[in-house]
Amino acid sequence: MLIPVLQNSSVRLPVQLSDEAHRAVDEFLREGESPNTMTSYRSALRYWSAWHTERYGSEIQLPVLVPCVLQFIVDHADRSTVAGLVSELPAKIDVALVDAGIKGKLGSLAHNTLVHRIAVLSKAHQLRELKNPCHDPKVRDLLSRIRKAYARRGVLPNKKDALTKDLLKEILAVCDDTLRGKRDRALLLFAWSSGGRRRSEVASAEMRFLKRVPEGFTYTLTYSKTNQAGMHRPENDKPLLGAAADALSEWLMAAGIVDGRIFRQVRKGEKLGPALSPASVRDIVKYRCALANIEGDFSAHSIRSGFVTEAGRQNMPLAETMAMTGHQSVVTVLGYSRAGASLTSNVAHLFDR
Repeated sequence: MLIPVLQNSSVRLPVQLSDEAHRAVDEFLREGESPNTMTSYRSALRYWSAWHTERYGSEIQLPVLVPCVLQFIVDHADRSTVAGLVSELPAKIDVALVDAGIKGKLGSLAHNTLVHRIAVLSKAHQLRELKNPCHDPKVRDLLSRIRKAYARRGVLPNKKDALTKDLLKEILAVCDDTLRGKRDRALLLFAWSSGGRRRSEVASAEMRFLKRVPEGFTYTLTYSKTNQAGMHRPENDKPLLGAAADALSEWLMAAGIVDGRIFRQVRKGEKLGPALSPASVRDIVKYRCALANIEGDFSAHSIRSGFVTEAGRQNMPLAETMAMTGHQSVVTVLGYSRAGASLTSNVAHLFDR
């Protein structure tokens, strides 16, 4: 059916969005991003702003020119010279950024951090529909060659150690019967046994998504990094059985939690506080590892990598492992699985057979 065109209509098709519509779009974009992602974006943009002010004596304006992006890269990436590894960031600016709390320490950025900073600037241009300097061939080629140079030097991504089953047992052993100890035991087993949950997923876990079943519990993960649209999938229901179910039951009963967030702060005098933050999950892992005298670089992600690594060691089916973790990339899971299975592989003992 043809729709007649009203020649004298006062309604005009918009050539560009109004300020109100722009704000609405921005608010939807912000709401659709995870809090951790938004925090990392803001941090990266603050850094770009501070660096530009120190480097050029003026505030950063979009679109950023390609030479500026190239300067940012060589300022923050090390290159090999006869004098050793050097970068182009003037020492005075480096000190100023650190003193202002914008930069964590003196020296070049980690490669992953540098790539993330470029990606955030690229996203800022994309959202504003501006010419993107990060897509320039010179920028892409430079980043590619830096990555290869770092790899040739043996610079590997900084990955946290995996909290495998035996190590998890060690830190569970230092969780006593205080309210805090019961919480930490329940939290660690909840995160590990349900497929290696991310710290944000643990901190945001709510009672309304927890269901008691004869074997223990199931927890429905309605939102995750790999399911940001909240699609209903069978694998959204994560089982919590055995020791994990027992620890969770004990924590909920001791804390008297019947609704709201599952994991809360425990204050002095065994008083229950508000919900834990994602950063608190990381702190609990680090604290319990230190208490158990476990050496290594452990953080909240150690739970996730530990679960996948342990699944590889025990030769668990890949499909079942991915259903539990929610990974969409087979390559990512295989990386952990192969690392875990390599020490028990028959091929590793070929010479001794």
